[in-house]
Amino acid sequence: MELSLDLNKRYTYADYYTWWDNTRRELLHGLIKLMSPAPTAQHQEITGNLYGELRYTVKKHKGKCKVFIAPFDVRLPKNGEKEDALIDTVVQPDVCIVCDPAKIDRRGCLGAPDFIAEVQSLSTSKYDLSEKFALYEASGVREYWVVFPSEGVQVFLLQPDGKYDEGTVYETGKVPVHIFDGLEINLEEIMG
Repeated sequence: MELSLDLNKRYTYADYYTWWDNTRRELLHGLIKLMSPAPTAQHQEITGNLYGELRYTVKKHKGKCKVFIAPFDVRLPKNGEKEDALIDTVVQPDVCIVCDPAKIDRRGCLGAPDFIAEVQSLSTSKYDLSEKFALYEASGVREYWVVFPSEGVQVFLLQPDGKYDEGTVYETGKVPVHIFDGLEINLEEIMG
């Protein structure tokens, strides 16, 4: 069943939570952002590989953190609000790590994850590098990976001034996961 929603109207998480159809969407400052029906096989392979590597390593060495894969709702409230009717931003990152168990509830994550990775595709690249970049930065996501299939990853780290650095590009070898001391992921294992 397809819902008829006004793409120019502003909605909240209270609205979003009632939409039980098969359309994938996010909310960005109350506005609906439609998502492609299904990512490419390459996108899914990279996302799955990254999730698997992170989950295995985090579980083995850093037990309190949890690794999640899309679809997984991340509600990013402004000013610490917790009421569904006040939250106007909900995203579904490809992969995220949440280290504060208080942020995890039965519906996903309430608050900024410590780590987010978005795997690029033609339809999402501009969105991930502009709107989501600004959103993750403003929300306090400490580490943001933008994964470019067949090319590498660009890692952005949140600085003390609340802004991301210019990003470091990794094309081969091991990529440090900066939210953990000494944790590295082999890029070749991720890219398949």
